[in-house]
Amino acid sequence: MMRLPLFAFRAPRTLDEAARILHGEGPDAMPLAGGTDLLPNMKRRQQVPRTLLSLRNIDSLRAIHFDKSAARLGACLTLSDTASDPRLHNGATALVQAASQVATPHIRNMATLGGNLCLDTRCNYYDQTYEWRKSINFCMKKDGVTCWVAPSSSKCMAVSSTDTAPALMALGARVRLASRSGEREIALADLYNNDGMNYLHRKPNEILAEVLLDPLHDWRSTYWKLRRRGSFDFPVLSVAAAARVASGGVIEDARIVIGSAASRPLVAAEAASFLVGRSLTSEAIAEAATLAARIAKPLDNTDFDMSWRKKVTAEFVTYALRELRGDNVSAERTAITRLPFA
Repeated sequence: MMRLPLFAFRAPRTLDEAARILHGEGPDAMPLAGGTDLLPNMKRRQQVPRTLLSLRNIDSLRAIHFDKSAARLGACLTLSDTASDPRLHNGATALVQAASQVATPHIRNMATLGGNLCLDTRCNYYDQTYEWRKSINFCMKKDGVTCWVAPSSSKCMAVSSTDTAPALMALGARVRLASRSGEREIALADLYNNDGMNYLHRKPNEILAEVLLDPLHDWRSTYWKLRRRGSFDFPVLSVAAAARVASGGVIEDARIVIGSAASRPLVAAEAASFLVGRSLTSEAIAEAATLAARIAKPLDNTDFDMSWRKKVTAEFVTYALRELRGDNVSAERTAITRLPFA
C-alpha cells in the first residue's frame, strides 16, 4: 500500500488568509483543492510538499456568478457542478462537455475546475511508483537528469492532460491569480508554458482564484476527447473548437485548440484564421483540419502510438467543426468510445 508522506495541514477560511499562509510557507507549501491528482502524486513521491493548504473552506472560491451572460467561475467549483449548471449550456458547451468527461462521477464530485486547469503534466516514465522510477534512475521531471522520452532534450517532454483548459481557451477565458502582493488577471492561454516541468506561469505564492468568461452571444463550441477507456482515462488527444457564427452561417471569429499533444494546449491560430469569413463547408472544414493537425507533434510519452495520434488529429478537428456546423455527430462520438484501439 502506498501511503502519504507526512505533511502539515492548514485550512484557511478566506482567500486573503490562504495567500498569507502560502507566502509565509514558501515553495514547500501547495494549495489543495479536490486532491484527486495531488494526493496520488504524493503517494508516488512525485510531489512532496511539507504543507498542504486546503482551499475547501473558502466560500468565494466555490461561487459562480453570471452578469449579462458573462460568467465568473470560482476555482474550487467542482467539475460535477460545472458540467451540470444549465447557464453554461448556452455558448460554453465545450466547457460542459470537457468537465463531464473527466475521469469518473466520483472523481468529478471532488475534482475542481482550478485543479484541472493546474493539472500536473503526465508521462509514462513519470507517473509510476517511486521504486519503478528509481529503477531507471528517475527522470528529468523528478530526481533525475534525463528525459527518457527524448534523451537528448534539454527540457522535460511530459504532456499536458487537462480537459478543461483547451475548452476554456477556445472560449477565450481569463483567470484571476491572487497572492499576498495583490491580484493579476491573464488570458488562460498565457498561464501555460511548453515545458513539462515548468508548465505553469503561476508563481509559487499565487492561488488560481477564478475563471472569467466574456459574453458568448452567437458563439458555438464543442470538445472532443480521445482515450482508451471512454469512461475513465486521461485524454491522449483533445480538440476544442469555438466559432461566432453570423446569421448567414459565415464565421466571424473562431478558435481551435489541440490538447494532449505537447506540454501545453496548442492554439491552432492559422486554422482558425482560415475559417474567418467562410462558411463551414466540407471543403473549408477539411482545409482547417489539415492546418490544425500540423501543429500537433505528439511524442511517445502516453497511451497509443504517437504516429497514429498525429494522424487522427485532423479527424477530430473535422468532427468538432462538423458539430459546430450543426451536423448530428452523436454516432461518431459513440463510435470513438467503442473502437478496438490497439
